[in-house]
Amino acid sequence: MESHLDLYLDYLTVEKGLASNTRASYSSDLLKFLTYLKDRGISDWRQVRYSEVMGFLSQSQEQGLAPRSRARLLSALRGFFKFMVRDSHLPESPVANLTSPRLRRQLPSVLSVTEVERLLAQPNPELPLGQRDAAMLELLYGTGLRVSELVSLTLARVNLEVGFLVVLGKGSKERIVPVGEAATEAVRSYLMGSRPRLLKGKMTETLFITNRGAAMTRQGFWKLLKKYGREAGLKKELTPHILRHSFATHLLERGADLRSVQMMLGHADISTTQIYTHVARERLREVHKKYHPRA
Repeated sequence: MESHLDLYLDYLTVEKGLASNTRASYSSDLLKFLTYLKDRGISDWRQVRYSEVMGFLSQSQEQGLAPRSRARLLSALRGFFKFMVRDSHLPESPVANLTSPRLRRQLPSVLSVTEVERLLAQPNPELPLGQRDAAMLELLYGTGLRVSELVSLTLARVNLEVGFLVVLGKGSKERIVPVGEAATEAVRSYLMGSRPRLLKGKMTETLFITNRGAAMTRQGFWKLLKKYGREAGLKKELTPHILRHSFATHLLERGADLRSVQMMLGHADISTTQIYTHVARERLREVHKKYHPRA
């Protein structure tokens, strides 16, 4: 049974181009299901019925698995059994008639423009690391990149003269993202100032590096972001994704069209981008309630 799981995971990587994190999540979910089946004496995928799948999903719910995680679990099972039928390992899928639970979409947390400005003002551009951090923060907010996309940027993918980045996003899909004036100037200052000093003679194509000349990591940047958030007096628990959410929300609040924001964020489905229109409406409602005399 494990060999079929390996085949499916290879298929996700090679043919579907799934990111390593997504592949790892699917692998974890499917291995849990395999353990569940073996505990019940099932040693062949052809023995799996609808009742076994429902029993596994019910057990996951009883163990406190969140609705979003259960939906991902079902997605992993549906994809696996679809693959098994397609490659003639099974005559039919035991989950063909199962539908994913409807999830209540939680509105993402965002910063106000004032809060973003306070955050961006924290790094000291007179210091080499401060100059680097200012460039990273400006670029993250100015482009809406995912943190993994930010730390994996290379010099060849940054064109400051024209003002755009070539970003390698989820599923190894490339997209072009424009860079505004503030972010451009911050990155240019970093490239001409502190980056050569941080390299100390080393050579690397990675854009953002540590004080040891190594590539900046997601975890390293997250720690920096939290530090600057505390120094800015922000009460929200800061994550890199909050700056991405803020980028999208602020664009839509100022009249950007949804399709353009979708392209900049690299969303495959525009319904994913539409959540930010709900954020913008909710913020307008809050402003009205706070300031209108008869609200």
